[in-house]
Amino acid sequence: MKNKAKLTCLIIEDEPIAAEVLKDYIQQVSFLDLKGVCKDAIFALDRLKEEKIDVLFLDIHLPKLKGLDFLKILKDKPQTILTTAYHQYALDAFEEEVVDYLMKPIEFSRFLKAVNKLNHKESQEVVPISAISENSRPFRFFNVNKKMVKVYFDEIQYIESLKDYSRIVTTDSSLTVRGQIGEMEESFKAFSFLRIHRSFIVPIEKIKAYSASEVEVEGKVLPIGRSYKQLVSERIRTFFVE
Repeated sequence: MKNKAKLTCLIIEDEPIAAEVLKDYIQQVSFLDLKGVCKDAIFALDRLKEEKIDVLFLDIHLPKLKGLDFLKILKDKPQTILTTAYHQYALDAFEEEVVDYLMKPIEFSRFLKAVNKLNHKESQEVVPISAISENSRPFRFFNVNKKMVKVYFDEIQYIESLKDYSRIVTTDSSLTVRGQIGEMEESFKAFSFLRIHRSFIVPIEKIKAYSASEVEVEGKVLPIGRSYKQLVSERIRTFFVE
């Protein structure tokens, strides 16, 4: 049987967890061939000179050179799928003729919908959206009482600071894990988790209501810290209509 041609891919993403999710998704699609991961656009420019890349998975918020600015300077643009935690760049993105615009956290079904829009090489087939496994959901293992426990990101309600530890409250459990809340913020920020207080991080999609001083997450009312109010207001307003 003749081997099917694959589309070569390059991930340009500075968040390690977000990059790992994309790597996992790409490996599950038969017509995609991942060639590498670049942490910034400058490094990616060098890779594009060295190797023919068909598809870019490009984060918008990158250090040194932003994703959209990077696209504008490319002479021969590969097909591009943008990834971001922000809605407001959608219009600018499609002016650059991108294939799709994926909002983090990216679900596998949404990823498949995007890659099925790519211009495929001869004899390639699309991947049915029904081909979704449990492993496509973003997750991380945490050390809980000397046992590694899997936590799916979409089950997290909020994260609370316990000084040198953090409490991760999920749909049906509460886990105390080693790591200060600042470390948790860094790990989860690529997936639309928002620091609202020195003691709390919440997933934006789980916020049911909010005011100037608090947010409601699955019946739990959490305070918004004074120094976080402007950031929280700016982020939430991109997702909610007043």
